[in-house]
Amino acid sequence: MLERYVHADEEDFVALFMDERVSRHIGDGPQPEADVRALFWRVFSNVYDKGAFDVWAVRENGVHIGHAEIKPTETSGGHELVYALAFDAWGRGLGTELAKAVVAYGFDRLGLEEVHATVAAGNTGSLAVMAKIGFEHVRDKDNEDGSVTRVLTVAKAGADWYRAAGDA
Repeated sequence: MLERYVHADEEDFVALFMDERVSRHIGDGPQPEADVRALFWRVFSNVYDKGAFDVWAVRENGVHIGHAEIKPTETSGGHELVYALAFDAWGRGLGTELAKAVVAYGFDRLGLEEVHATVAAGNTGSLAVMAKIGFEHVRDKDNEDGSVTRVLTVAKAGADWYRAAGDA
């Protein structure tokens, strides 16, 4: 499901982030195509080459269906889960599966005791995914444009699904 990006992923990455249904809740929302392409290439020069943090293409049966990362951020005060799924992948439980995989990576590979997420208050789908896997609302962050971002946290000790997987 999680694989390093390769240069051939550029068009899929651009298509994902140019889809306003996907990008409206990401960062500052939809961006110009040139900015999205520049972001893709920064994955290689600023992230992979420098070992800055973990970022992946999300694939299902070899087909690119999304983007995921876990990185330190000031907003959350720790490592933050970030993900985006193509519109065609919505509603099939893949968001939950993806979020669990990234959080487990943070716990197992990065040795984190908690993982954070920042989700636009209006992004009910992602808020539901976060609640399903044990993220709890910590605080709200008011944005300059009047919108609100929810800051959420899941603790390793409190993630029932994670503990159950470890017991299996």
